[in-house]
Amino acid sequence: MPLYEHVFLARQDVTQAQVDALVKEFTQVIEEGGGKVPRQEYWGVKSLSYKIKKNRKAHYTMLNIDAPPAAVAEMERRMGISTDVIRFMTIRVEAHETEP
Repeated sequence: MPLYEHVFLARQDVTQAQVDALVKEFTQVIEEGGGKVPRQEYWGVKSLSYKIKKNRKAHYTMLNIDAPPAAVAEMERRMGISTDVIRFMTIRVEAHETEP
């Protein structure tokens, strides 16, 4: 299966628990599609270079994904619908990074 690195930004006013719930939800979507999320990293609340949807800061989270393209597309579709996610980007990679 192809390997992906996926980063998403959640609104600044959601709590850490809500961000964890989003990660669980999107991990579950990947697993239902026949993939897996071997690693996830929470990078914390960081300032944005410019306002995005009236937010100056965001919770950054990165997921390493090993899944078929259909599962990734479904996850991205749900992220687009979610009001808590303000930006996301998925990149296909040859191998996942092993270091933080």
